[in-house]
Amino acid sequence: MCRLLAYLGSPISLDSLLCQPPHSLVVQSYQPQEMTAGLLNADGYGLGWYDRRRQSQAFTYKSILPIWSDINLPSLSRYIHSDCILAYVRSATPGQALDLSNCQPFTYQNWSFIHNGAIPEFRHRLYRPLRDRLRSPYYELINGSTDSEHLFAYLMQLHHDQPQPSLQETLKTALQDFHALAIAHNSKLSANLILSDGQHLIASRFAVNTEAPSLYYLAQNDQHLIASEPIFPGNWQAFPSGSILNLTMTANVTADTTANPTANPTQAPDWIPVNP
Repeated sequence: MCRLLAYLGSPISLDSLLCQPPHSLVVQSYQPQEMTAGLLNADGYGLGWYDRRRQSQAFTYKSILPIWSDINLPSLSRYIHSDCILAYVRSATPGQALDLSNCQPFTYQNWSFIHNGAIPEFRHRLYRPLRDRLRSPYYELINGSTDSEHLFAYLMQLHHDQPQPSLQETLKTALQDFHALAIAHNSKLSANLILSDGQHLIASRFAVNTEAPSLYYLAQNDQHLIASEPIFPGNWQAFPSGSILNLTMTANVTADTTANPTANPTQAPDWIPVNP
């Protein structure tokens, strides 16, 4: 299982998120506390950040080195400041290639995407059913072999097909589709997903036939963070399993539950839904 981190708020250096906190993403790469599969996140890492003064698309930096051994990161992370950041450290599924094509964040137009989770025996269970649902140009988005990239391609296609609903609603539909596929093919699936267009963060904690990986949310002043594990002490709130969180640059928060459509989501502006 990988470890995720996302930020939305006033501009901040990457270093203050990736390296400085006591349980930073660098620390989580070699000493994670809440991983349920694997021991380390040493199979590369990736960063995505936005600077809308220059372009609407995310800038990315990816490496197949462990994050702790990349000598470029300290100076790069001190130089880059952004108001919207996505980052992850990778623990590769056994059998998956350790190359840049399998390294997140995945991007399309102004969207960027990171995923923590797994579809066990993906190649034998959901690989063909997912690919059969994709058409051009979304099929061609897939350059690697991970389940993560297939989920992203399907989500982007669904968003294109349903442009009027919010991406929160599109993500909910996608998760329901993933649930149906997993049940139909007797598969497990976990999908902690975070997407951004530079002005929103939309995240889910979701699983089928298994336990969803950990995911937390923290709001302090005009800064909002989502992380697989808290990176420093604070009033972090655990995502309920089967939930979606939608953050905007105006600090508005909306939430929804995906696992149970009859659940009543919490409407408070600074928290996430009640357990379904």
